[in-house]
Amino acid sequence: MAGARLRVVRLSMNDTSPGPESTQETFISHLVELRTRLLHAIIAVFVVLLCLFPWAKDIYALLAAPLIKALPRGATMIATDVTGTFLVPLKVTLMAAFLIALPYVLYQMWAFVAPGLYRHEKRLALPVILSSVVFFALGMCFAYFVVFPIAFGFFAGYAPTGVQMMTDIDKYLSFVLTMFIAFGITFETPVIVIVLVRLGVISLEKLRAIRGYVIVGAFVVGAVFTPPDILSQLMMAVPLWLLFELGLLAARFISVPKRGGDAIDEEKAPG
Repeated sequence: MAGARLRVVRLSMNDTSPGPESTQETFISHLVELRTRLLHAIIAVFVVLLCLFPWAKDIYALLAAPLIKALPRGATMIATDVTGTFLVPLKVTLMAAFLIALPYVLYQMWAFVAPGLYRHEKRLALPVILSSVVFFALGMCFAYFVVFPIAFGFFAGYAPTGVQMMTDIDKYLSFVLTMFIAFGITFETPVIVIVLVRLGVISLEKLRAIRGYVIVGAFVVGAVFTPPDILSQLMMAVPLWLLFELGLLAARFISVPKRGGDAIDEEKAPG
């Protein structure tokens, strides 16, 4: 009798548990959806690129404006590569197209991952994504409008006698992209602090206790990722420190989720 019951339990478990074929079909369906989302995002960027391509030279001129203003009268930028006059403006236009299409790209990413998130994860993920984009854009704007004019003016004025500053457009693009990424990540500091506190990875008191190490680390980061002049290093280190303080201030109003039964019930509740 016990053996018959055991066989019935095993049969019921085999009926309800997904088989290998079902798991494989689910995995393939996720891959197909991911491919579709990526294709839509790429098409959106490509469409914006086609719309902006007639103004590629103007877009690059806008990007190069801080350096052009700092150059001596009559000095220009140069192109040492044969294809540089075409490819460099195209790269800049592609970057601009990606930034313009970024909301739609993020929507495709969100539409793919959102069904698998719990309610508390959705409440945290969407504000984090939006605030990350905003702060990254603020970092790029800070680099373009504040750092570039001061740094380029310093470099142009420091040129030795008889030496004329003439920068290659491709190297200038690499420098600008590096600075954009560096300052964009720097401005993500408040978001990182809030997420760490919200997830309970580190407490607010612990972050306050290591404030001195963060300040030293900010100046180390400024020395590594900026040109070797003290002014550029300060313009990265000081905002990084102030943004850390902003994250500490905002984290005071963030409640850490409980680890008790309520949190477990919320974990089980799908979005």
